[in-house]
Parts: sequence; C-alpha cells; structure tokens
Amino acid sequence: MFSATTKLAATASFGYSRRVDWRIVARLAIGSIPAAAGVILWFWLMREVPAVENRFIPKALAVMLGLTAIGLLQDVLQRLGLGVTATWLGRVERYKVLLTILTGLALGAAVTLTSVGAGALGAVALLFLYPLRLTPDRLVATDIAHALPVTLIAALGHATLGHVNLQVLACLLIGSVPGVLVASRAAIRIPPRLTRLLIAAMLAVVSEHMLLQA
Repeated sequence: MFSATTKLAATASFGYSRRVDWRIVARLAIGSIPAAAGVILWFWLMREVPAVENRFIPKALAVMLGLTAIGLLQDVLQRLGLGVTATWLGRVERYKVLLTILTGLALGAAVTLTSVGAGALGAVALLFLYPLRLTPDRLVATDIAHALPVTLIAALGHATLGHVNLQVLACLLIGSVPGVLVASRAAIRIPPRLTRLLIAAMLAVVSEHMLLQA
C-alpha cells in the first residue's frame, strides 16, 4: 500500500515531464497485472497466510534483494564480460515483446509476494531489455509507471485480506510523498552509476541479513 501511494506521486511527476515510455509499460502490464491478481487469489485460497509469511516470503524477499543488487552492478558485469553484448542485443530484439511480457509476469508475482520487484528489480530487467532505448531518467520513470498498477492491485488485495497496518502506513506516507516529489526531480541530475552502486550495496547488506535470519 505504501509502495502504490508513493509510485502514484512519482508517476504523476515523471509523466508531467514526459519521461515515461508507455509502450513498454503496456507490455509489462500484460504479464504483471494477471500475475499480481493470481498471487492474491492464491493467498485467499490457502487460508494459511501466517505460515507462508513466516517461512517462504522472508526467504523469497532475501533472494529478490540479492538478485537486484547483482543486476544493478551492470557496469562491473560489463567489465568482466558478463554484461550486455551485441550478441545479446540481437537475440533480445527478436523476442523483445515476449520477453517484456514474461518479465512483467515475474515482476507481478514478485511484488505481490515480497513488495520487491516492481521497483529496483524491474529497473534491472529493463536495463537488459532496452539498454539503448531508455536513458537513465526514462528507465526510472518507465519502471515506476509500470509499478503503479501492479502495486495498487497487490495493495488492495492485501488490504482486503487484512494484512495492512494503517498506522505504520500513515507514518511512512507523511515523509515519503514529499520525498518522492523531490527525488523524482533529483533523479534527472544524479549520476546513474553512483545511484546504482549505493542502492546495490544497501540491498546486498539487507539481503544477507535476511538470509541469515531466515
């Protein structure tokens, strides 16, 4: 619920500056929206959400954060010969629409299960799928715009199932909405390499900590 609200503010800001690639957003949504709805339905049918939360979700969240941290280090991977190459670009181009829809499917399930995926991991996926088409600011804007409907569906589903702590949500939103509006302007000016390195380091630490606890 927190993610959906903050992404609404960010999408409005980026949309106003015309940095969202709506065609890519539509391709991702074809896969992600049904996936998010399917996970909510799965939660509802299981009727044993606490057991799922205590065992599966923390581990899944830790893995998602770790993968995101690795993916964000695209510059390092490129130097090691593991990044985007001309051969990779040629293969991706042939199946780009299908790969984008499948990426949306994975992101929709991931964000509904763990709240991670529609943001940082989505940006990493778009970085590999559209390295030449999306500049850093358009990459962020497109990723956030796609995350809005997915997180909204997930939020409404979890709220219906009684998983939302409204007091904590209110406290988060008081600070986050102004922060999002400021950050959406700053994202255009901050060097993307520095941003990716800082976020990757933070996610790697959190992922390791959660894996040890799980």
